[in-house]
Formats: sequence, C-alpha cells, structure tokens
Amino acid sequence: MTIENIWQTYKTSIIAAAVVVIAALSTIIIVPESKQAVVVRTGEPVRVINQFRPDVPFGQTGAGVSFRIPIIERVQMVDRRILDLDMERQQVLSNDQQRLQVDAYARYRIINPTLMVQRAGTEAQLNSQLASLFTPVLRQELGRRPFAALINAERGSAMVNIRRALDLQARQYGAQVLDVRIKRADLPEGAPLDAAFTRMETDRQEVAATIRAGGNRDAQITQAEAEAQAARIYADAYGKDPQFYDFYRAMESYRRTFENGSGETSIILGDDNDYLRQFRGR
Repeated sequence: MTIENIWQTYKTSIIAAAVVVIAALSTIIIVPESKQAVVVRTGEPVRVINQFRPDVPFGQTGAGVSFRIPIIERVQMVDRRILDLDMERQQVLSNDQQRLQVDAYARYRIINPTLMVQRAGTEAQLNSQLASLFTPVLRQELGRRPFAALINAERGSAMVNIRRALDLQARQYGAQVLDVRIKRADLPEGAPLDAAFTRMETDRQEVAATIRAGGNRDAQITQAEAEAQAARIYADAYGKDPQFYDFYRAMESYRRTFENGSGETSIILGDDNDYLRQFRGR
C-alpha cells in the first residue's frame, strides 16, 4: 500500500489526530522562574501561576509546566524580578528657592499581577504610570528641603519619605516600591549656577572673616592678660627687693645698649650721670 493510498484511506483519522495534538499542545503553558503567568478568561484574570511570594523560595512557587483552556483562556506573562524605573531629568525647586536638575530612579516589583493586569494592562503601561506618579512625589518632598540637605545625611530621610509615598500609590497597581535613589542633583547651567557659586563664596568669606575677627579678639585678650600678669610679677619682685630689681634692670639696659651698638658710636656721659649709677657701686 502506497503513501497516497494510506492518506486517502486514513485522511480523516490523521487530520483528527493532528487537531487533537495541536489542541493538546495549545493547553500547555511553560512558565519560567522569572515570570508570573496571569490566566485571563474572557477578559478577566482568573488565576496566577508562579506568583511572587516573599516567604516562598525560588523553585517552589509553581514555575514550570501548567495548563489552560484553549481559545477561552489566554496567558499574559508578568515579570517577577526587581525592575528599574528611571525618571527623566527634572527641574525641582528646593525650599531655599534653588532650581535643581535632579536625576532619580526607583526599583520596584510586581507583587499582585492580577491587579496590575486589571488596572495597568501591561508592564510598559505600568512603568509609564509609575513614572507619572514619581515626578510629583519627588518634587513635593524635595520642595520641603534646602539644597544643602541633598548633599548630607539628611538626604537619606528624604529618600525614605519618597519611597513610602510612591509605594503607597504603586500598591494600587499591584506594585511594591523597594528603593528610591537620586543619582545627581545639580544646579542649572548658566546664570543660576554662577549666582549660586558667588553666593556660596560670599557666605564662606563672611564665615572666614568672622572666625578671623574672633581669633584676633581672643589673641588680644590673651596678650592683655599675659601683660597684666607679667606686670604683677614684676611688681611683686620689685616690692620684695627694690635695690636688686633696680640693679637687674640697669644691667639689662646696659647689655642692650652696648651689645646692639655697631662699635662706631661714642656715648659721652659724666661720671655723675644717673644712668651709670650702678658703676659707682654702693
């Protein structure tokens, strides 16, 4: 019996078997570990395969082979990994009226794929929706803080507040915001940046002048106190032995007068000059 005869004889059976095989294959769903499969029946999500659950490790959440009803049910794959949301560069007005160019990003995960499919539709639409929520939350929080707060430890608390506010709104779409970070926060180029640098330079110069003035004041006070203490010591010493003190001061005066001379100057004094009294003895 030839192949043509076999086909003519069993054509109906072969076609039926092929239809059965295709129908059987169309019921099979292969869900990878990195995806969540939302089964949609007549436009409504009915179940989720391999849904993310934080208390269940990978490999035990239902990934692998599953089944669906052909034609009636369709499958939409949703990522179960951590996703990135990059915000376009935005201009934000800080509390001290500084216009800032801010680059920020957020990381989120889809924890309720059914809600995401119902309210956002696709991951691309969810990403766009979160981006539209990210901008006003960021502007509102940074608008409460001065520019200096974005470059010190206070920046961390601002990020926590932004993450909480964004997460609260993202939950409406089945997403959980895990982290928010600012990559850069710069002043706009041109006149605003130059004016800010000039103002910062002026402020630093005023601080330096204040510190120098305080240092000079403290130095003068210290010097005055030292001179007063020295005067008291001299007075006490003079009071204990006036004759010795007079002799000592005279010797100091002689040493400075005669040692500092160049040797070419002559000093003529009479023997009764009071300046030479110590040479006359007692």
